[in-house]
Amino acid sequence: MAKYVDGFVFVVPKKNLAAYRKMAREGRDIWMKLGALDYKECMGDDLAPKSQGGWKSRGFKEMAKAGSGDTVWFSFVVYKSRKHRDQVNKKMNEEMAKMADKYKDFKMPFDMKKMAVGGFTVEVDK
Repeated sequence: MAKYVDGFVFVVPKKNLAAYRKMAREGRDIWMKLGALDYKECMGDDLAPKSQGGWKSRGFKEMAKAGSGDTVWFSFVVYKSRKHRDQVNKKMNEEMAKMADKYKDFKMPFDMKKMAVGGFTVEVDK
């Protein structure tokens, strides 16, 4: 079965890790309730660029413009297909609209300008 993934990269200040984890758990619970197949939040712990076959790759910290007081997270949500992703995300937007008053003063625990997001077709799977 073809799958589709929304991928995210976040730069989270270390001082905001508890708030980010709390937000991520709440997001996971909603996405899974609304039909996502899987949800992962991954904090980088080995992000130094490596030499590979004579060339050196860019590290996530450099790519994401993370500072010494920051962590880099790679997160993803898995769906059955792009159509299924669109259906789940429509429900997510509706859910967020219902909770707008609850979160009107919520301060994001990361810099939105350093966030990256994209949809990906799964080409190789187990």
